[in-house]
Amino acid sequence: MGPAQDPARTSGSWPHLPYEPWRETCDTLHALTQLLGKLAVALAPPEPQLQHAALRLTVRGWETAPLPAPDGSGALVVALDLRTHEAVVEHSDSRVRRVGLVPNRPVRDVTADVLGDVAELVGPVEINVTPQEVPWSVPLDQDAEHRTYDPSHVASYFACATRAALVLAELRAPYRGRSSPVNAWWGTFDLAVSLYSGRAAEPSSDDFIMRNAGDAQQIEVGWWPGDARYHRAAFFAFAAPAPDDFANGSLSPSASRWDTDLGEYVLDWDDVISSADPHRAALEFGRSAVDHACSVCGWDPQLASSAQGIPPPVH
Repeated sequence: MGPAQDPARTSGSWPHLPYEPWRETCDTLHALTQLLGKLAVALAPPEPQLQHAALRLTVRGWETAPLPAPDGSGALVVALDLRTHEAVVEHSDSRVRRVGLVPNRPVRDVTADVLGDVAELVGPVEINVTPQEVPWSVPLDQDAEHRTYDPSHVASYFACATRAALVLAELRAPYRGRSSPVNAWWGTFDLAVSLYSGRAAEPSSDDFIMRNAGDAQQIEVGWWPGDARYHRAAFFAFAAPAPDDFANGSLSPSASRWDTDLGEYVLDWDDVISSADPHRAALEFGRSAVDHACSVCGWDPQLASSAQGIPPPVH
């Protein structure tokens, strides 16, 4: 008889997330995360690889790390609470302001209310309202197009994202080199963890994001809920920089594959949740991707082994 399964890790508690039914809500939520990201960029102390700009997925939703209040009064956190469906502006002195996330309320209105609440608590903050890494270009404070918000779709997304974040957290936990937290990236609307070799790298292009995020050798494993290019939720993995034969790996589980258009390895969410143990299947994908990347990119074998939990993180 095999080991007993944890009921919380079986497919019954891992919801489906078909992209098309929630596509419009997805775009609205994505646009709202950009508002949080812009505030992080404006207020957080700069970090290598733009880590200061990343958000976090917590038990209430997407949120910033504690940000220094520009008036010197303490710390500020701005969150999208996906349980109560509110944008929350919270000061370390216990003052809180809430903005409802409701159907048919455009992003421009939420942006105005959130920035107004921020100004009330810590003084006015100037942000760059131009959206980044998305197909649309209307500034956040003028965006009347993105207004679809279906709470049931958001709840399904949040349940899936939480499961994915737990996989990524376990993947990064034993690694003995420098690594990122499980970042919630508001440009690409994904969750991802980056493992670094300790070596510098030549960025693949000179645009601002790549010039700063791509200046260190890294492996990234993440998850996203689908987008305009790829209409399926999936885990993904890539290395940067990567050799020409990087796409020739054979990852596990067997449903893993290289997607030429994306330039990444992918494991579709539907293949994950159809397995007997979705958490284990997703973790297996991440670990096999890291093992392959470390091998073909010539990483220190001891770092590569640590990503697989050898030696154990605590001994």
